[in-house]
Amino acid sequence: MIDHFADDLIALLPNLRRYALSLCRNGDTADDLVQTTVERAFVARDRHDPATRLDAWLFRILRNAFIDMTRRTKTRGVSVDIADMPEAATVDGAAVTEARLMLNAAEAAIEALPVDQREVMLLICIEEMTYAEAASVLGIPVGTVMSRLARARIAVANRLGIN
Repeated sequence: MIDHFADDLIALLPNLRRYALSLCRNGDTADDLVQTTVERAFVARDRHDPATRLDAWLFRILRNAFIDMTRRTKTRGVSVDIADMPEAATVDGAAVTEARLMLNAAEAAIEALPVDQREVMLLICIEEMTYAEAASVLGIPVGTVMSRLARARIAVANRLGIN
């Protein structure tokens, strides 16, 4: 049981890191969150219901770890924005430049969303969770997930000038 659980957990590490980055916007902190999540999940592995998605369970653990960390570090100093990190080299060209600008605009539009809307959008659109799974991760009703996602999509479209 442990080996199968560990294999599934390892396969989900990139998804956990991506979600952690979206929450805290700092690579080192995201790595710490993922490590905390893995430790907590491994210790509590017997409490995971195999009938539910492992990633949803892990995202909930990660989100709770983030909330715990935020409460502990409210009085700490400055954090570094992920956008300030050096980017990998890009290929020159008009298409690449246009795509990069649109991606940056979309990223900025998503980051400008209130946290509750951004969380829902990332879980549904990036992590490909169902509304019910996202509701479970966030501990909110499915209807609230749907309305937050609708408001988030409208806000992003408006910010990008999409009708």
